[in-house]
Order: sequence, then C-alpha cells, then structure tokens
Amino acid sequence: MLGFLLRLLPFWVREPLLIAIGSVLGVRIMYLAFRDHDRVAAGLGVVFLVFTAIRVYAVIRALRARRNPSPAASVDGAAVDAAAQPQPQPQAGTGPRPGPDTPEKEHNAWSQAVAAVAVVGALAVALWVAPRFMPSDDNAPQPASCSGGAHEELPKVYKDTPKPVTGEELCKALNRSDLAKLLGTPGETATTVSSTNNTAPLTDGKVAQPEAEVTFDTYTVNVSATYNELSTDQYVKLMKFGDEKDIKTLTVLGRPAVLSSDHTMKLEINLGSGGSGGPVEQGPLARTLSVALDRNDRGGYCDITVWSTSGALPNDSVLLNIAEKVLPRIPERPVR
Repeated sequence: MLGFLLRLLPFWVREPLLIAIGSVLGVRIMYLAFRDHDRVAAGLGVVFLVFTAIRVYAVIRALRARRNPSPAASVDGAAVDAAAQPQPQPQAGTGPRPGPDTPEKEHNAWSQAVAAVAVVGALAVALWVAPRFMPSDDNAPQPASCSGGAHEELPKVYKDTPKPVTGEELCKALNRSDLAKLLGTPGETATTVSSTNNTAPLTDGKVAQPEAEVTFDTYTVNVSATYNELSTDQYVKLMKFGDEKDIKTLTVLGRPAVLSSDHTMKLEINLGSGGSGGPVEQGPLARTLSVALDRNDRGGYCDITVWSTSGALPNDSVLLNIAEKVLPRIPERPVR
C-alpha cells in the first residue's frame, strides 16, 4: 500500500522523500549497530545507505537530463514530466518556440523537493528526540542505591581515628554503575545495597571498621576498611595460622596487598514457633583482596571480598579491577 502511494507522487517529490528517509534510517541503524556491535544491524544499515545512494544517482541523472535534453535521454523524472505535461504540436514552417513555462516548472519541482526534505527532516528529528522527553513505560527494576546515613551517629572511635572513611562513603565508592560489568555480569543490576559504621570484633569498640555490601543475582561484593595497627606482613602471618587458602602477595596501586580464600558462614534463623535458629554452618568460598591503607604500610587495610551462593568465584583480575576503582576514593592513612 505504501509503495502504491509513493508511485502516485511526482518524481521530484518522491525521490527526495526516499533519499531523506533512507539516509535518516541508514545513519540511525549504523549508529545503533556501532554502539551495540551488531553485525546484522550494520548490514541492514548498509542496505539503506546503498538504496539511498541509488536514489541520489537517479536524481542526478534526471537533473542532467533536464539541463541537457536530448532525444535519446530518457530517465524516470523526464518520463514523468513528459507524461504529465501536454506537448505542443509543431507547426510547418516554424522553428521550436522557447517554452516560457520551463523555468517556472523547474522552480516548482525544486520547491516541492525542498519542502518534502524539510518535512521528513522535521519528523526524523522529532522521532529522534521524543524518547528523551516522553515518560517511559519501562518497568525494568532499578538498581538499588545507597541509603543516606547522614543522621546516623558515628561511634566515638571514628572521631579519634584520623580521616576514617564511613560506611556511606564506602557504599558510594563500591556501588558503581559499572560494577556488574567489572564482575563479568553486565546485564545484572544490584538487588540490595547496605553499609554500616561498625567497629572491629574483639577490640572493645576501639578499632573502626566501616563496610559496604552490594548484592547481585550472581555475586555479592563486600568492602571494609580496618583501622588497626597490623601491617600487611603481620596480616599475612595471621592468615597462615588460620584457614585461609591460596594466599598470594602482590602490589596494588603501589600498596602492599594479599589475595586469600576462606569460607563464609551460613546462619539459618527459624521465625516459627519458638524463634530458634539452626547451627552456624560453613558457607560458600569467598575470595578476598586485602590492600594496605597507605603506600608505606603503616597499619590498617582494606578488604574487597567477592562470593556467590553457587560457590563460583570470578578471576582474581576482577578483584584487582574493583580495587583500582574503589581504592582511590578511600583516603590514605596519614602519618601519625
């Protein structure tokens, strides 16, 4: 139906219209194909651009034929105009008379072509810009965000610790828009996000240990900063006495660091009659990257831990990439 309607239009309206539509669609499809790395869309965009190039070539031939008419020249535009306009009958003994209507007809054709291109261009711009201003009906779940903890009173040890980071600041540093991509699961969104301003266990509240946690469908990432006096060497020695596995020392952003593995804890709470809970069990394996809070390793460290309920772990490069994004937002420990 659309093709039949297009055939009814005059040549000098139909061809500029097809050129405008083909060029807009071709450029748009090629842009989307380049952004999404879609070869099929790229092929479709090439088809539209080739189609547009053919129509441009046809218009150029028609313009040349109108400027240099010859008996043998026959193009689509000349054929349409010849069919639409009655030809004057030659008279004996007289030469061809100049056609006074030719300049006006050519002027009208160009006006129609320019008007058609302008209308299509306006429609294309409207279709391109409209999604940015129209309300979206997308019901896709939005990623969880860090809850504001501005009114939460910090423990006293945070005031006594030079430049400590808070749980909210850790949350903002960790809950990045590209965190799922860094984990190797770019299609996922954060389901839960939390942060706390804790103190380290078994320290009687004398060591600040803020932490933040972001949970996805596949992985959970936890970041904590412990402001104690342990250097990385001392921390590695403690690991060897514990159950940590696959211990590997390295340097991250010029700071001493260590990779280790350990099991998480699994705790079940029964909310039924009696409210009793089950025993603490061994949870899935977690991989942790511990990095010193300063380059001189004067004590304290930042832990970046990743685990999943399935027990699968990402490569160590994932932890390193997350550390390179998060650590610059945690102030280094000043000289005491």
